[in-house]
Amino acid sequence: MRFTLEHRDPETQARAGRIETDHGHIETPIFMPVGTVGSVKAVQPRELLSDVRAQIILGNTYHLYLRPGAELLEQAGGLHRFMQWPGPILTDSGGFQVFSLSDRRKIIEEGVRFKSHIDGSYHFFSPENVIDIQRSIGSDIMMVLDECPPGDADISYARESNELTMRWAARCKQRFEETEPKYGHHQSLFAIVQGVVYPEIRRESAERLVEMDFPGYAIGGLSVGEPAEQMYEMVEVCCEVLPQQKPRYLMGVGTPANLLENIERGIDMFDCVMPTRNGRNGMLFTTQGIINIRNKKWENDFSPLDPGLERYVSQTFSKAYVRHLFMSDEILGLQIASLQNLSLYLWLVQETRKAIIEGSFRAWKNAILPLVSRRL
Repeated sequence: MRFTLEHRDPETQARAGRIETDHGHIETPIFMPVGTVGSVKAVQPRELLSDVRAQIILGNTYHLYLRPGAELLEQAGGLHRFMQWPGPILTDSGGFQVFSLSDRRKIIEEGVRFKSHIDGSYHFFSPENVIDIQRSIGSDIMMVLDECPPGDADISYARESNELTMRWAARCKQRFEETEPKYGHHQSLFAIVQGVVYPEIRRESAERLVEMDFPGYAIGGLSVGEPAEQMYEMVEVCCEVLPQQKPRYLMGVGTPANLLENIERGIDMFDCVMPTRNGRNGMLFTTQGIINIRNKKWENDFSPLDPGLERYVSQTFSKAYVRHLFMSDEILGLQIASLQNLSLYLWLVQETRKAIIEGSFRAWKNAILPLVSRRL
């Protein structure tokens, strides 16, 4: 993987860059649709390419390990071939999923023992075997195993947790360097900065991971219930430390407004289930604002779903038609909503990138932020 920092906004920390992988390049800032189990829900890979114009998607090691399993993925030739996705893939190590199972797991120095949410069977993740699993998946960008402490953890627990994450990061890096890719393309390993909402721990976490010299850095453990302003503060702390010449990935974030605010603070990469999950529940993100498509006010509205996205398929359908699909429990409604929301997110980061390159990021952000944030 190679990262090139192409432009920096003169007034903010916003950046435009380019990540090159063996499966294609990624222009940053970028949003990654979430394909947890090898599928972006309700959206086909060809639609991700042609309609959404996604450049990279995300898979999850925890879920892919449980099913279909590493052995089957190896038989298929890796996740790219299994799901017929030609572009880059990033995999989360599964740390967040495992640690969210607070009543189903036990953390020890060697790793974490947990019960499957599917059938209750017991499994064990260590820094070493999550690297092995991600080798079997074949993702272009892999993540270290980390502990994701709760957002309300006290400073003592946060510090102890971060120490464990540091030790696990070093073990992941060692295992990565001891092993080879399985499918003929290069893989890269990103570290994850933790520290809850404590600036001193976040700063130390970032500094120590930078000393280990990873090709990219993620910021984890945010957008888990803390106020948005605390999230932004922690991002600023981390970005002050993380290298300018390496990509920065904010995990699990968030709303269109969250993307814009964090791009301003120096973030390059994002993922979140919100576009597809909220879309399947009738919340549509558009260039004009946020729509609850089930509301009766759209029943006789035959205007395009989002005239601001003229180049995308979803804009050809009317609000009235999409509402009809939702009220009739038609699967097509979920598909259109998912395409709309993903299209909006990808459009947003692409237009933001243009503004950064043109030197007009702040004016662009100030103009678009009220529009994409308001409820219609």
